[in-house]
Amino acid sequence: MLVPGPLAQLTGGYVYDTRMAAGLRHLGWELTVHELTGNFAPADSQAETALSRTLSELPTGARVLIDGLAMGELPKPLREHHQRLQLLALVHHLLADETGLTSNEQARVAASEREALATCIGILVTSNFTARRMRMVGVPPAHVRTVIPGTDPARPAQGPSPGVPPQLLCVASVIPRKGQDVLIRALAQLKNVAWTCVCVGSLTRAPAYAVAVQNEARKYNLSDRISFIGESTPSVLDKLYDGSSLFVLASHYEGYGIALTEAVVRGLPIVSTTGGAIPETIPSEVGVLVQPADHNALAKALKPLLSHDSDEYGGSGKNRLAKLASASRNHATSLPDWGQAARQFAETILDLTPDGT
Repeated sequence: MLVPGPLAQLTGGYVYDTRMAAGLRHLGWELTVHELTGNFAPADSQAETALSRTLSELPTGARVLIDGLAMGELPKPLREHHQRLQLLALVHHLLADETGLTSNEQARVAASEREALATCIGILVTSNFTARRMRMVGVPPAHVRTVIPGTDPARPAQGPSPGVPPQLLCVASVIPRKGQDVLIRALAQLKNVAWTCVCVGSLTRAPAYAVAVQNEARKYNLSDRISFIGESTPSVLDKLYDGSSLFVLASHYEGYGIALTEAVVRGLPIVSTTGGAIPETIPSEVGVLVQPADHNALAKALKPLLSHDSDEYGGSGKNRLAKLASASRNHATSLPDWGQAARQFAETILDLTPDGT
């Protein structure tokens, strides 16, 4: 398994990679993880050298699973080795679908990504939505398999203590695609409603954006109600889930959305967007979904759930919140655990590479 940088990074994609690596080893697989150095988006010479050197050192016939972040902008090393290695791509979402790219950047990345994917004998993706995106960029459907992420069991969220305002929880790296700026503009419309919001996620992956988002909170005089706490340990995050009233994610686009299902298994109501795979990850009965980048619609969706006013979804906002929480708990029972996901992942690799070593 080849990944860009340390495997133990706290994003949904790296969590997936980590859990699948652990799952394969638990099933008795011999697995080596190669943590590649360099910058991969955009790719620099150090990244290209690291990928090329690692591939050249692998034995002929080996099964090689490469995270899409490590290969999308580096097709040349893949072309040089694809005939002697069984290359598989693990794509969480296409790099060309990242928010914030100029039209020229998007075209360049899309062309490079198509070329890189063409060297692989199989593509593993984390949602059926992304599987359809593969077909749209020319990958034959027979080469694509979907293995959705697993979940861990968790007790239902208890919510804030009596008398404490509702707490919104957003778990996402603070990068343009996750839409924290949209969330702040929505919450700025709800100053007369009692609430607090905790944003958990890296502040260093897109530092200029992270600074701009926090400045936006200050501009609307919301700094005392919105906390940006950076990355968090699993134990702290678990306490935050447990003490929250609902989960909100204003993403422009998701290839799946692991944080969403982490909230679902805790029975949290969901307010999110229709960006990418989210409507397939979060069915309509589980969450209120609005168009991406529409802070007015997001505010309209949040207000009745926070204020318990009457809403357009049937009954009072308080009843709607309870219905969403119940639907989340019910939906959680249909999701695989990580052990089931790892077994499917292993079977998929064997199916795509029957003759590997």
